[in-house]
Amino acid sequence: MTLHVACLCAAWCRTCENYRQVFEAACAELPQDGLHARWIDIEDEADLVGDLDIETFPTLLIADEEKVRFAGPLTPQPETLRRVLRAHLADATPARVGPEQLALAARLRALA
Repeated sequence: MTLHVACLCAAWCRTCENYRQVFEAACAELPQDGLHARWIDIEDEADLVGDLDIETFPTLLIADEEKVRFAGPLTPQPETLRRVLRAHLADATPARVGPEQLALAARLRALA
């Protein structure tokens, strides 16, 4: 199974500045087989983000080969991120998302 985990942030965001290390460490704790973790600066990779409007940082998207499992903002605490990752690794229930999140997930799958 392939799993895409993307954290959407911005270089100018002070919260994101320190959160990148948190994101990378939490993803390193996950089983690496089939995991594609990606830090996305929404301005540097605007083409990848597409029409998705990010209002709160950090925003996380978790998708497998077929569906988006989670898409939304997180509080920037390491344990919150770990809890969300563990929960959505175990539960493959699709999240209710809009076409913009589905399009981003499709673009992430194409990069793998």
